[in-house]
Amino acid sequence: MINSIKPNIYQLHFKEFGSCVYVLKNKFTILIDTSSASAKEELLNDLKTLKIPPEKVNVVILTHNHYDHIENLNLFKNAKIYRAEELNENSKISEIPKMKIIETPGHTPESKCFLYQDILFSGDTIFHQGGVGRTDFPGGSEEKIIHSLKKLKRIKFKILCPGHI
Repeated sequence: MINSIKPNIYQLHFKEFGSCVYVLKNKFTILIDTSSASAKEELLNDLKTLKIPPEKVNVVILTHNHYDHIENLNLFKNAKIYRAEELNENSKISEIPKMKIIETPGHTPESKCFLYQDILFSGDTIFHQGGVGRTDFPGGSEEKIIHSLKKLKRIKFKILCPGHI
């Protein structure tokens, strides 16, 4: 299912289990996360509806490395990949110079959130209605996610775009 967040910014979410995928279209076509293999056909259908062939995706940004966020990465053979573990708060995403990277360990050690305009793409760090990402997986840390949530409370955003709805 496709939801329009703002002009040229879309949320794709699926009947099959997997993360949401966010599409940003400016001069480039950018995806945030790629969902799970079980959501592959739905993802491809939604991209077709948006008239985005996988080979025309320029950039994929990953919030963290759990399978339900990265399994369709192989579909985007021409995309520049920004992996969460390769980014820090001083990194730049050249295709979106105004995107701020926020390190938010806790759900995973490499978890990142991304602030673009007034939208926070939060991966599995924070969800709607105060939900937070699990910390009982390997590498998770309740202490670190609490610190990350305090950091996010200081961020000014109007729209929350979490990894799952």
